[in-house]
Amino acid sequence: MRHTMLRTVVVVGAGLIGTSIALSLTAKGVTVYLSDREPMAALTAAALGAGHAAEPPDTVDLAILAVPPADIATTLADAQRRGVARSYTDVASVKAQVLDAIEAAGCDTRTFLGGHPMAGGERAGPLAARADLFEGRVWALVPTGTTSVETWRTVRSMLDLCGATPLVMDSQGHDRAVALVSHTPHLVASLMAARLQHATDAEVGLSGQGVRDVTRIAGGDPGLWLGILSANADSVADVLDALAQDLGEAIAALRAVTAEDETGRAAGAEALTGLLNRGCAGHGRLPQKRGAPRGSYVTVSVLIGDQPGELARLFTDVGAAGVNIEDVFIDHAPGQISGLVELLVTAESADRLRSSLRVPSTVMAH
Repeated sequence: MRHTMLRTVVVVGAGLIGTSIALSLTAKGVTVYLSDREPMAALTAAALGAGHAAEPPDTVDLAILAVPPADIATTLADAQRRGVARSYTDVASVKAQVLDAIEAAGCDTRTFLGGHPMAGGERAGPLAARADLFEGRVWALVPTGTTSVETWRTVRSMLDLCGATPLVMDSQGHDRAVALVSHTPHLVASLMAARLQHATDAEVGLSGQGVRDVTRIAGGDPGLWLGILSANADSVADVLDALAQDLGEAIAALRAVTAEDETGRAAGAEALTGLLNRGCAGHGRLPQKRGAPRGSYVTVSVLIGDQPGELARLFTDVGAAGVNIEDVFIDHAPGQISGLVELLVTAESADRLRSSLRVPSTVMAH
């Protein structure tokens, strides 16, 4: 599909996602106007270089509605009534309810193409925004039954400028998918993190990278997530029902491994092994760098000291070795004298990197 040249955009909602889009587009030469029901948010985004905190003087090419799902229909109806843009999209993480509300509000569905970038962070607001937030990330596109070719081209142009990869879905399929890979994981992370609320200082002091990884996303804004989970409640509940069955099996297996009879212990161990194997199989299906063959990356672990500049020196040494870092994970608790940095690199460069950094050949294939 030939893409339309994007010249002017208005971003309604200067939070993390809206400001990140604005920063990315502004860096590519697009004129961006910013608005938010909290004027200071738009002013902050503008101060970061995301655009102009002002109403556009003329109709723009595209309006990006970065507002909560419950507000999209009314925001779209108002913007279309005022002729703000020629095309419209949103960034809501639920779609079926949003599209139903848009149709019920009598909006022009020909100029609207639903969108959902699969990117974000634990922190909210414009100060957490990044221009590269969407680089290489999947961006779901959910059309209405009448989305025009011109709107398709305009929104696709925006995705190209942000460096995102489009994935076209229907609204119901999208909501089932995000319930599985986004919404339920957030709720499960919150449930696990809640177990720590009344833990003793000694118990929390033993926290390692495992519990940090599991609970990382639990720090999201509760008000925002209440809206998301409410809008996709049935799909999330379906995933939790299946998870509850697995939890029941896990509980029974754990009780069994402490049984007095050997047969019971063996059955419990077999059940636990089956659950762990299923987990490994599911984890193996998670995509790595888009387009890369499975098993093409390994992890090189490096121990660094807790002194200023150590991490910067490590990255400099990696660059001097001519190795590109695909991803990085850091395990470092405050007060410890060292930290573990795990570098995800291509399999063919791992040996060269280990030799250059003089680290043991303890690597993990991905």
